[in-house]
Amino acid sequence: MDETLIQTKSFEFALSMVRLYKKLQARQEFILSSQLLRSGTGIGVNVEEAANHDRKQHNQDFTQAMMMAAKEARETRYWLKLLQESHLVDVDVSNELNQLTELIELLNSVVE
Repeated sequence: MDETLIQTKSFEFALSMVRLYKKLQARQEFILSSQLLRSGTGIGVNVEEAANHDRKQHNQDFTQAMMMAAKEARETRYWLKLLQESHLVDVDVSNELNQLTELIELLNSVVE
C-alpha cells in the first residue's frame, strides 16, 4: 500500500496530538495529556502497520490493524470530549475533534 489519504491524515492528526500534549503539559494537565498522546498517536501507528500488509495476501492482518486504528480513534474522541466538557484546562479542541471525525469516517470506510 502506497502513501494514502488515511496515512497522511493520521500522521497530521498525530502531530496535532503532540502539539496539544505540549500545550497541556505546559498548563500542568498531565493525565489527560498522556492519554491523548498515547491514543492519538496510536491511530497512525496502526494505520502504518496496516500499510505494511498487502490486502490480498494478509487481509486479516490488514483489517485487524485498521480496526485497532478505529478503536484508538474512538478512544481519542472520548478523551478530547472529556477534556472539552470538564473545563480542566482552558483549551479549544474543536479543530482536533473535526480532524478526528474525518479520520474516523475514513477508517470506517476502510474497515466496512
